[in-house]
Amino acid sequence: MWSEHGSVYVREKGELHCVSTDGQLVSTYKAPRLFQKDFTVRLCIESSAPISRQRSDHFIFTYNREGSLCYTVKPLLDISLLFIADNIEHVDSLVGFPEQMAHKLFVVAEEKQKFTDPPTSARALQVFSEAYGGLVLKSLCLRDRKLLVSERMDEIQVFHQLEVLDLYGCGLGDSHDIFRHLSSEAFTRLVRLFLGDNCLTDKGLQRLTAPIRVMKKGLENLQQLDLSGNPLSEKGLWYLTCFKKLEELDVSRTSVKLDASLKSFFRAMMRMELSAEPLKVFTHAKCQTEGWAEEVINQWERKASELPNKELKPRTNALQFYGREKFVRERIHSTSNDRRTEGQMTIIHFYKPHSPTQQTGHSKDTSAALTVLTGRKRKLSGKKEEQAESSPPAKRPPESTFSAEDLNLLNSY
Repeated sequence: MWSEHGSVYVREKGELHCVSTDGQLVSTYKAPRLFQKDFTVRLCIESSAPISRQRSDHFIFTYNREGSLCYTVKPLLDISLLFIADNIEHVDSLVGFPEQMAHKLFVVAEEKQKFTDPPTSARALQVFSEAYGGLVLKSLCLRDRKLLVSERMDEIQVFHQLEVLDLYGCGLGDSHDIFRHLSSEAFTRLVRLFLGDNCLTDKGLQRLTAPIRVMKKGLENLQQLDLSGNPLSEKGLWYLTCFKKLEELDVSRTSVKLDASLKSFFRAMMRMELSAEPLKVFTHAKCQTEGWAEEVINQWERKASELPNKELKPRTNALQFYGREKFVRERIHSTSNDRRTEGQMTIIHFYKPHSPTQQTGHSKDTSAALTVLTGRKRKLSGKKEEQAESSPPAKRPPESTFSAEDLNLLNSY
């Protein structure tokens, strides 16, 4: 059958037929095969070409009563948070963003390990810290986590509004990079600082206090300080006089001797008294990580624990082979004895009394403290005064002069 548009075909029982002019099926039309029966298709993707990720996280998959798989689309808010969390390192600022929504965004970014991956962790934490400060992290406890402090220095310095920082037993020494950040303006809100058992000497304490002694900037709001277990001397205690708001101090297990001169020094120069009982602040019972980033610190620790630990057995076998087993045994016993004697050491805690009646007599003890701690300097100065009487008077140096060590420290910041 022909029409103006050509031949007319009819499909009947799955087959295509051509209709004649009288309405009968004249011939059967078989469509040609595009491929042979044994033809197979294999999908090949170049390795260099980027593979687009399937956005399965935009859907919620469930099963109905019949056991069939069903899915529903997530709300637009959740999809938006997922997109922002994937690109959080490219966000300029979150200032003005609601805190509740920011907390949800932080949780989503935390689930995506954005704060653990080194290329994005520092920038991602900085975006939240600049906008929300203490909500992100108010207290940070890194006690006995030396490896974690060294690996996460870029992330730790991002927390600008920390109030409590525990670095006890991290083996920082005198020249660790974290001291540069502690003495900067970023940590002016720090109130409680634990630096016990860090091999900190008088030189390290001088470096830590140089900005506040010279420029009146740095740890100016510090109230509690733990320096126990460090080889500090009486000379290093002079650097602590710059902390005007210091209320509690721990100098136990140091090179400082507990005598009348030490008590008079703290009473005269810092208005602090020796505590008859150990202060609860230095028990580290209440020191813990607080803030949105609490789980982030746990992720850092878990990732650091995944690193393979070195076995010490071959080292011990080598020492036994060379006849040094006795030395190792004595060394182990000596460390255990040191731990036992830590509890027997004299606890030296100083505190600042708040009642005015306890602060009387400070002016009377000032001269006594100065003469005891600086007796040698006074003898030398007496000889210089005798020589100065015979020579013409020289110009008085200004009171604001600093030592060469202080100037070198300031130039390093």
